Amino acid sequence: MRRDDKLIFEKGAEGRIGYTFPDETIPNYPIEELIPKNQIRGNSPQLPSCSEVEVVRHFTNLSRLNHSIDSGFYPLGSCTMKYNPKINESTAMISGLVNLHPYQPESTIQGALELMYFLQQSLAEISGMDEVTLQPAAGAHGELTGILLIRAYHEDRGDTKRKTVIVPDSAHGTNPATAAMCGYDVKQVASNEKGRVNLNALKELLNEETAAIMLTNPNTLGLFEDDILEIQKMAHDNGTLLYYDGANMNAIMGKIRPGDMGFDVLHYNLHKTFSTPHGMGGPGSGAVGVKAKLLPYLPVPQVRKDEERYYLDYGIPKTIGKVKGFYGNFNVLIRAATYILTMGADGIKAASEMAVLNANYLRKQIVERLAVPFGNQCMHEFVADGSALKKFGLKTLDFAKALLDYGIHPPTVYFPLIVHEAMMIEPTETESKETLDQFVQVVDKILEEANSDPERLKNAPYTTPVRRLNELKANKDLDVRFKK
Repeated sequence: MRRDDKLIFEKGAEGRIGYTFPDETIPNYPIEELIPKNQIRGNSPQLPSCSEVEVVRHFTNLSRLNHSIDSGFYPLGSCTMKYNPKINESTAMISGLVNLHPYQPESTIQGALELMYFLQQSLAEISGMDEVTLQPAAGAHGELTGILLIRAYHEDRGDTKRKTVIVPDSAHGTNPATAAMCGYDVKQVASNEKGRVNLNALKELLNEETAAIMLTNPNTLGLFEDDILEIQKMAHDNGTLLYYDGANMNAIMGKIRPGDMGFDVLHYNLHKTFSTPHGMGGPGSGAVGVKAKLLPYLPVPQVRKDEERYYLDYGIPKTIGKVKGFYGNFNVLIRAATYILTMGADGIKAASEMAVLNANYLRKQIVERLAVPFGNQCMHEFVADGSALKKFGLKTLDFAKALLDYGIHPPTVYFPLIVHEAMMIEPTETESKETLDQFVQVVDKILEEANSDPERLKNAPYTTPVRRLNELKANKDLDVRFKK
C-alpha cells in the first residue's frame, strides 16, 4: 500500500470533529471580559476538520518519517545520540513536578528545589568543580555563560588587556562563535601529528592578552589530550583561564574529572551526557560548573540549602545576572537527576567504559576498510577518512546517504575540518555488539556497491520518505509553507 503523502490540511471534511469540549461555560460572562479585545482574532483559524482516528493516524505516520534512536542505530559523532531510558520520561511527567509554576512561593516548591540542589551537587562532584549553575538552556548557551564568567573575572581584577581566546583547529564551531559573541578575538591553535594540541604552537599564541583557552577533552577527534597538565600549567602561569567544552564528557565521567585536569569552568550537555532527548533545536540544558575563583560571578539565582529549607539565592555579589528566565529547563533537569539516581556512581563509570569500549571495537573494524588518520585507539568516538571513495567517483556524502537505505542514521560528515572527507562515528555505550557488527556489514555492502555500481550510490537514498535533496537549493530557496 502506498504511503499517504497528504498533509493534515488536505484530510477530513467540513463538519467532521475529533474532540468535543465539555459543556462548562461561564454563564453571563462575555469572552471580551476574559481576554483583551486586541488579543481576540478577527477570523477563525483555518484548521482542518478531522476525526479522532484521522488525527491519531496523522501524528503516528509523522513519527515514522523521521529516523530516531528508538527506531535504529544513530552513530552521530560528537552529538551523543544514545538511547534514553523511559523512566526519565515517566519522572518528568509526575504531576507534582509538571504542574509547578515558577512564581509559586518557595515553601510550596521544596521538592523541586531539592531536586535542583541534588543535581547541582552531583554535577559538581562528577566534574570536580566547586559549584554548578543549572540556568543555561543548551550547550552553546552554557559556553556563552562560561566565557561571560571568565570575562567578568578578568574585568573585576582590572585585567582589561585580555582580548583573545585560543581554540584548537579541531574545535566545535560553537567555541569560536561563543568567544566572538563575548567580544573576544579568536586565535586558532594547530593540532600536531597525533591530533592533539601542538604545544609549540600554543606557546607562540599565549601572551598577556589571552583570556582563555577553550578545549574539549577528549577532543573532537575522539582523542585524549595527554598533555593536558602541561597545557593547564602554561595557561595558569600566564594568568589565562582554561575552559572545558563538556560535549564529550560521556567518555570520562566517573573516570577522571575536568576540575582535576586544571580546568576553571566547564559546561555540561545534560541532553547528551545525562540522557535527555535532543535535536532540532531542543530541549537542552547546558549546566555550567566553576572553580571557587569564579563563584562571585555566577548567574542568579542559585539553589541553596540551610538547616530547614531549600531557597533561591539572589545575593551573589558580582553576578553576571540572569542568563535565562527563571531557573533553567526544569523538565530536562528532572531527566538528568533521574539518570544519575538510577545509574549511581558505578553505573555512570560503567557507561563511560562502555562508550570507550564500543568506539574502539568499531574503530578496529572500520580501520580495516577506511582510513582512520590519528592514533591506534580512541575514546568515545573516532573520525574516519572517506577519501578512498574518490577512486570510484564518490564522496563521503554518498556513503552517508546510502546508510539511510539500511535504516542507519549517517555519522557526522565533513567535520572536523582537519580530516579530509571526514566521518565522525560515535556508537555510544547503549548499543550492543550485534548492532555494531551489523553496521560493519552494512559498510561492507556499501563499499562493494561503490566498486560495482557507483552511479547508484550517487542517487541514494532510495527507500526514505524523501529522496536526496538539492541541499544548496534547499538552503538558499527554502519554502515549507502549505498552499492549497
